[in-house]
Amino acid sequence: MTYNLLKGKRGIIFGALNDKSIAWKVAEAAHREGAIFTLSNTPVACRMGDLQDLAKQTNSEIIPADATNVKDIENVLKTSMEVLGGKLDFLLHSIGMSLNVRKKREYPDLDYNYFTKTLDISAISFHKLIQTAYKMDAVNKWGSILALSYIAAQRTLSGYNDMADAKALLESIARSFGYIFGRDKKVRVNTISQSPTYTTAGSGVKGVDGLIDFSERMSPLGNADADDCAEYCVVMFSDFTKKVTMQNLYHDGGFSSMGMSLQAMMQYNKSLKPDDSQDI
Repeated sequence: MTYNLLKGKRGIIFGALNDKSIAWKVAEAAHREGAIFTLSNTPVACRMGDLQDLAKQTNSEIIPADATNVKDIENVLKTSMEVLGGKLDFLLHSIGMSLNVRKKREYPDLDYNYFTKTLDISAISFHKLIQTAYKMDAVNKWGSILALSYIAAQRTLSGYNDMADAKALLESIARSFGYIFGRDKKVRVNTISQSPTYTTAGSGVKGVDGLIDFSERMSPLGNADADDCAEYCVVMFSDFTKKVTMQNLYHDGGFSSMGMSLQAMMQYNKSLKPDDSQDI
């Protein structure tokens, strides 16, 4: 069912690679709800991924860009406004990559050159995007800028590595620039803290299967999948959330508010030795 929540709205979706990408699902959902938009990813991703299929499906133009390069971002914003016929109403930053994760360098043994790249690609690129859009006055009043985050920004989750630091920085940028963009131009900036999801990037995190299984068991509503996240993004792009800004919005089936579930407690009790139970 469609509601035309984004009818007449224009935007850019960064980071779609294949149909496992949350950005891909957001593009499909935004298209169903009446939005027009461009798609952007790195030149290599545009060549190697399935982005051409998504572009055909959503009648969108692809504009390759390195999101860590301000000149490339300027070009994406400028070209998108030309292609779409005006200023933008929404931007999605769905970009994240860690060479330390890819190279299996664990947190006590990080390569600092890789670490710097993790921060630049996964977080500082968000600041570059917002700052460039702010200076170019590229976003309409009551526009919405979103980035995708994860609860590892607040809580230590084994194996998430330097991506946790990047997500913490990402959320801080949303708050800091959300104040300025909201004050000066009435544009909102938020992050969505999504359940662990089997994306191309997420599947590279050590122990991701365990994280997904654990959060599924702990969350009263279960994990939110990529399609669920896409629908939430659509709502955040719509006029129904015009006064929501500077927030990190948990979209995780309730996991972020849980301490111990009944199921987890029962399993924990089963694993106790008889002697240990006397100490409780």
